[in-house]
Parts: sequence; C-alpha cells; structure tokens
Amino acid sequence: MVGRGATLSDAFAQVALGVFALLADPASVEERDAREVRAHGSALETLLVNWLNECLYILDVEGFVPRRVEFTIFALDASAPGGEPLRLHCRLHGEDLDPAHHIPGETVRGIRADGAAVLSVDDGSEARVFIQGGSGPNV
Repeated sequence: MVGRGATLSDAFAQVALGVFALLADPASVEERDAREVRAHGSALETLLVNWLNECLYILDVEGFVPRRVEFTIFALDASAPGGEPLRLHCRLHGEDLDPAHHIPGETVRGIRADGAAVLSVDDGSEARVFIQGGSGPNV
C-alpha cells in the first residue's frame, strides 16, 4: 500500500485511508464519531508500522472504520529525550463498521515491519507498507 502527500503527515494519512479502503468502501463511511490513536517509534518506518497497527487495533476491538485522519501531534524530533522520540497522536473520524451498510472488503490482519518505507519525493512524501491479509500472505 502506498500513500502520497504534500507533507509526511499527509502521506501517513493517505496510506492509512488506503488500508481501510480495503476493508470498507470509503464512500459508505460517515463521520459519526472519532477515536484517538497514539504511536511511537525510533525511526519513521517503525512509527508508520506501529501507528497503522494501532489503527487496525481500533477496528479489531471496537469495530470502528475511519473516513478521515486528523493529526493532533506529529512530532519527528529524533533528538528529543526518551526511548522512542518520534510520536504521533491522531483522531480517526468515522463510524462503527456495519456489514449491512458497508460493503465488506479484504481481510487485513496487520502491517508488516519488513518492507516499510518513508520517502521524500519530488512533490512531497511517500509512505509504503506491506499488508498481512487473511486469505493469503499479502494483500
């Protein structure tokens, strides 16, 4: 899955929305509620994978699927104190997944740490991950 954006936070949001688009048609998801998600990492790729897995945890535990991602903290100061100085907090805006309303898509078990990449590109940033699917090794 690849997400691109003018900023790094835009690229992160786009890759997350792409993952969730595999699970439910984004056009069928309404912004009825929000969930907080936080993640930390020692490198950008680790931060990306940890955060996406935390977002999937919200789906697994609460049955919540987002339509929009809003970052409240996107701190990338590697010189900050602490074991994992890169951190982000976000709000996922969406609703509870309803199989009668949302067209079910693929099964996503998680985001793989191997192969994750965060890149600078000509028009901004790009975030790439591999997905662990339920019906095969990768989606």
